[in-house]
Amino acid sequence: MTGKMAVGNITLNSAENTPNESSCDVFIYQRAAVVLFPIFYSVVFIVSACGNSLVLYVICQRKQKFNSTSIYLVNLALSDTLFTLALPGRIIYYIRHFDWPFGDLLCRLTTLLFFANTYAGIGFMTCISLDRYLAMVHPQRLPCLRSVKVVRRVSCLVWALVFLEVAPLMFRSMLREHQGRQTCMEYFNFEGSRFTPYLLILACTISFCCPLIIIMACYAKINLKLRAAAKHNSVTSRSKRNHRANTIILLILLTFIICFSPYHLNVMQFMSRKIHHQATCEELRAFKVSSQITVSLMNFNCCLDPIIYFFAIKTYKKRVLSLFKDYLYTSGASTKMTAENSSSNT
Repeated sequence: MTGKMAVGNITLNSAENTPNESSCDVFIYQRAAVVLFPIFYSVVFIVSACGNSLVLYVICQRKQKFNSTSIYLVNLALSDTLFTLALPGRIIYYIRHFDWPFGDLLCRLTTLLFFANTYAGIGFMTCISLDRYLAMVHPQRLPCLRSVKVVRRVSCLVWALVFLEVAPLMFRSMLREHQGRQTCMEYFNFEGSRFTPYLLILACTISFCCPLIIIMACYAKINLKLRAAAKHNSVTSRSKRNHRANTIILLILLTFIICFSPYHLNVMQFMSRKIHHQATCEELRAFKVSSQITVSLMNFNCCLDPIIYFFAIKTYKKRVLSLFKDYLYTSGASTKMTAENSSSNT
């Protein structure tokens, strides 16, 4: 896992790199990047900050006890919120034409938050899928696995594993000089071992392919369960609880495929080719561009997660709709009063 995370950090200035890599300028697309990426990450920052803050506010205000799903979702929201804190620095970095002005320590912290969000998100999405699977397919089997006490321990375990996976990033400089600029968390500053491609492919298999298979299996099992139940009782197929469980898994699966698949598949295909031959300058440039785009998609997951909360927690959905109605009512009343005052003054 650590190796895969560090794939985002391969420098062209390392003495261990091949001549082909050290003489190749992969920043040829930066004119478009310095315009598009600040806009994209500014939108992500606003949506993520508002959406996940609302989630944490509403869930913390609720009077009901936390259940297994809500605990996992709170941890997912915390992960997204921490990631959001790193976005202003990245926005400034792109505006300054890939020049990091905040020093090496903050560059390392930004890198850590980026990848911690990715793999905490994958971990908790997998946990939610398994939780829904146990609730729908095996409601009477191993109920202890869905108890609040156990779920809290599982959440702590996920965070511990994520920390172990990303902690090595804090012990390696993420800052490199390139053409007079200090680049941070770029895609060519980790090369140095002929075993790196093998390690990255293995890491992608464990941290991406395995969770994806688990989530797809949970979705398939729940669907089969609902179809079998519908044959015996048509009312079961229309149950709101069953429909919500199915929707949650589907949303998680779609988010997983849209946000996480492009990045990991891109890394795996590039490393597979690199095992057989040294990458050309054109291939390095293509990998740099595709990596930058797929990382952006991966970071977009923090904007989609609030949608999962909306369908997963009934009280959250009701509270959000209530807040929205109150806002429209207050706004409408204020507009009406302003209009009445204006007419009375004329």
